[in-house]
Amino acid sequence: MAFNVLIVDDSSTMRSVIRKTIEMSGFDVGQFFEAGNGREALSVLEKEWADIIVTDIHMPEMDGRALLKALREQAIVSTTPVVIVTTEGREERLEEFLGLGAKACIKKPFRPEEIRNTLMDVLGMDEEAMQDKEALEGCDF
Repeated sequence: MAFNVLIVDDSSTMRSVIRKTIEMSGFDVGQFFEAGNGREALSVLEKEWADIIVTDIHMPEMDGRALLKALREQAIVSTTPVVIVTTEGREERLEEFLGLGAKACIKKPFRPEEIRNTLMDVLGMDEEAMQDKEALEGCDF
């Protein structure tokens, strides 16, 4: 099953790095969407469906904290899982984001398998399900 991923970061380079890392990880992506801040992310979500959101914290206009709050106020996306990708290392700060509804936090720098495992965990997928999918690729039924 392919998942649509919305990547939110004010750095286009970082969005590209996250996208490439997810692709390299083997995580099954249907479509990628991108936004440069929380406000742009909300605009994307008005037109597109995302199964999971991967966002930075520190962004202009609308940061990750404000985005989490805004998502929880919109019924249609209030249950969309959010993963924070950040350089923030203080546990109390990360706990704050988890308290606001983020499902996980990934600290930069990160590895492809860390991203894949976190996304799969947040979406309730297990490694066995991913391997079963990979074993069936190329098979015609």
